[in-house]
Amino acid sequence: MFELTIAVNFEAAHCIRNYPGKCNRLHGHNWKVEVNIYGCQLNELGMLVDFVDLKAAINGIMVNLDHYYLNEIEPFCRINPTAENLAKYIYDELIKTPIFDENVKLRSIKLWESPNSAAAYSQEA
Repeated sequence: MFELTIAVNFEAAHCIRNYPGKCNRLHGHNWKVEVNIYGCQLNELGMLVDFVDLKAAINGIMVNLDHYYLNEIEPFCRINPTAENLAKYIYDELIKTPIFDENVKLRSIKLWESPNSAAAYSQEA
């Protein structure tokens, strides 16, 4: 099995509605997104997926988050833009891209909201 991981960054503000502490106030993060994919078959170039293609796919999602107030965009105008919900949102959007097929699978999205705090989402138990 082959596994690839890339990381991208974006900046965005949010607040956690009804949170009983200071995170209920508007604040921002320099978010880091780690994308982990896997598969067992390499292409004719000896690659699972070209890093350029994987970065383009995730960057297509980042343009909808970078430098936004997350509480104002779908679905976060309805649900809290927590690290957990953001990780799942990114996973759900990325899995729709044509990179993934019967061989190339998305293992997980890990979202860092600070150097010491991250949430991850996968569909694996």
